[in-house]
Amino acid sequence: MRRKSKTDAAERPAERPVWGPNRGLLVVAALLAASGLAWFLFVPDSPPEATAVAHPPLPSTRSAAEDPGLAVWRIQKDVPTWQAPQATHPVVPDPERDNDPTRDLSSYVPRGAQPSMAEVITRLNEAGVSTGLGAFSPPGTRPPLIGLAVPEDYALPPGYVRHHQATDDGQRIEAILMFAPGFQLLDAQQKPVEMPANRVVPPELAPPGLPIRRIVIPPPAAGPN
Repeated sequence: MRRKSKTDAAERPAERPVWGPNRGLLVVAALLAASGLAWFLFVPDSPPEATAVAHPPLPSTRSAAEDPGLAVWRIQKDVPTWQAPQATHPVVPDPERDNDPTRDLSSYVPRGAQPSMAEVITRLNEAGVSTGLGAFSPPGTRPPLIGLAVPEDYALPPGYVRHHQATDDGQRIEAILMFAPGFQLLDAQQKPVEMPANRVVPPELAPPGLPIRRIVIPPPAAGPN
């Protein structure tokens, strides 16, 4: 067996120390890994809305499907409430008028005015009134018809009528003889006779026994002195 000499020990290189893990570093690394894992597990994906926690949703942002009572609330909000009428000044009745709301001649003629009959009838016709005085034509627009006078005791044959008239100032005119509406006079051969357009009976078509006399229109009545 060869013995080791001092020379061999001096020539052999020195052995390097073997590296080993540090126990303190391992503990720190384990703590960091545990902290990271806990953060990923317990932290939510997105932060919660602050308004959902601090402020509840307003009724106006909720739908009727989420809250059935919301539809009733909206309807009641739009219902108008009754308000007492404000006090007004009492209506003082006109002593010169009655309480009848029916329109009369004073509704168309100004107070204090003295219009003629023609002006009154014209105003009534312009207002669309066709009853009462409004049923008459203004004086002077339809002059009286001139025809045969009919005595009061004369018996009219079929097809004839009396036509009564009055002057513009209200005077009565003697009745004249006219043909009845729709009547057709026939001659001796039973042929139709030409009828006058205004139906006033001319002397040649007067019935037997009627005195032939034309009426006379009375003159205008004298006004108050």
